Amino acid sequence: MGTIDIANLSAEERLRLLEELWDSLSATPEAVPLTNAQREELDRRLDELDRDGPVGIPWEEVLRRIRSRNP
Repeated sequence: MGTIDIANLSAEERLRLLEELWDSLSATPEAVPLTNAQREELDRRLDELDRDGPVGIPWEEVLRRIRSRNP
């Protein structure tokens, strides 16, 4: 694989490259190393989700609220 001179890429090209990199990483999340602190934080959040359940507003409610504010 050749070297890419990122400085010579347009903003659109850099965004496309970033998207391709993100997609390649998200396809194999187990390949992304985590620090102990990150792993502990993820465990804490999963425990919280197990304990409290999902928190938030359903997407349909968000849309309804937005649409009701704009004529």
